[in-house]
Amino acid sequence: MRKLLGQFLRFGVVGLGGLVIDVAVFNLLRLTILSPEMLHEGPVLAKVISTTLAIGANWVGNRRWTFATTGRRGAAREGVEFAIVSVAGMGIGLLCLWVSHYLLGFTSLLADNIATNVVGLGLGALFRFSLYRWWVFSPHRRMSNAADAPLSAALRATERAVGPAGFTPLHRVQAVSPVEDRAHRND
Repeated sequence: MRKLLGQFLRFGVVGLGGLVIDVAVFNLLRLTILSPEMLHEGPVLAKVISTTLAIGANWVGNRRWTFATTGRRGAAREGVEFAIVSVAGMGIGLLCLWVSHYLLGFTSLLADNIATNVVGLGLGALFRFSLYRWWVFSPHRRMSNAADAPLSAALRATERAVGPAGFTPLHRVQAVSPVEDRAHRND
């Protein structure tokens, strides 16, 4: 439970960085070249662009920090899975924006931000965290790539869990064998 809470908190910090990128780029585009006055589909296009940039930043943060201790496969495969989940999460935010802006007629900048950056982001974040944890960065999906098999076997041979009896370890420590330094012995 503690590991899940720690991952969720790190996910939130990474997501906050992505949110800053997303909101800043969305509003910059929405107020300038992609305003609804200049282009009818401007708010939706602005959201696609801003979310795509945030997804890139979140990929790096989640891979290197939030889920850094989970099993690794090839970065390409993990990247594709991350992109699939992220695009689906973006779809949740876009759907909220589309319903608010085009279906309900709330067309102000504030309404667009609430629909996409509050409601859509909240729903999308729960969706993404769940799928990142249980699919993309799942610890149960250890290195399955045949090219990674020797590395995986080497890691299992040199690492051991450290912790009190009955507790699940939160990290792994590499086993070190003692080395005798004969050059500095006083005989």
